[in-house]
Amino acid sequence: MADATPRRRDRLRAETSAEIKTIALKHLSANGADAISLRAIAREMGMTAGAIYSYYTNRDELITALITDVYGALADAMEAAYENVPPRDPAARVLAVGQAYRQWALANPEEFRLIYGDPVPGYQPPDGGAAKAEEARACTVLLRLVEAGWPHAAAAHNGGVRHEWTDFGPSFASRVNELFPDLPPAAAALSMRTWSRMHGQVALELYGHLRPQLQEPGKLYLSEMLDLTRTLGFTPPTVKA
Repeated sequence: MADATPRRRDRLRAETSAEIKTIALKHLSANGADAISLRAIAREMGMTAGAIYSYYTNRDELITALITDVYGALADAMEAAYENVPPRDPAARVLAVGQAYRQWALANPEEFRLIYGDPVPGYQPPDGGAAKAEEARACTVLLRLVEAGWPHAAAAHNGGVRHEWTDFGPSFASRVNELFPDLPPAAAALSMRTWSRMHGQVALELYGHLRPQLQEPGKLYLSEMLDLTRTLGFTPPTVKA
């Protein structure tokens, strides 16, 4: 029974922290990242400014916590899609991960904009930390897709642009070398191209740039993902649009 009070205190603190983030996301959705204010959130929750600062010392710390959660949720969706498809069907894994990326973004547009839109004015992200770790999880899923197809994809990339490890940021290159020691710089570049093809159409759709020209953006995205499977060295599956 001696542990009951600390555990209850920890639980209440976690619940309050979660509520702060929920309200911050609501303000983000209504008025953009500029609207995130610890004092405004405190007023809505009936807290004093001093009390809320015991949870987050400043706005940047709260935004970092939100970004960490958002990257984590996106990585969770991509990892689940990858793991839910048997390893014997790598082409289907590409489609599953691509569709998971799009579905998550469309279901969470403000969260997508928070991590991939314009920088929050005045926000200074920390070096490294949990947010970078969660972002790296999503990158790892893409590298796993490339790894599965690389022996075939490599042949298709002969004669293309030559990549070196110095082309990449040191932390990214180090992570690839640590987790995928057999992959060359060209494979790391292909993982970035894979991300850009998933991300590009999703961003155009989410920001409303496809609607004037296109009634079915999902079909165009599916076509892009099927072509991506070929780029990664797989035979695209037969699908119904």
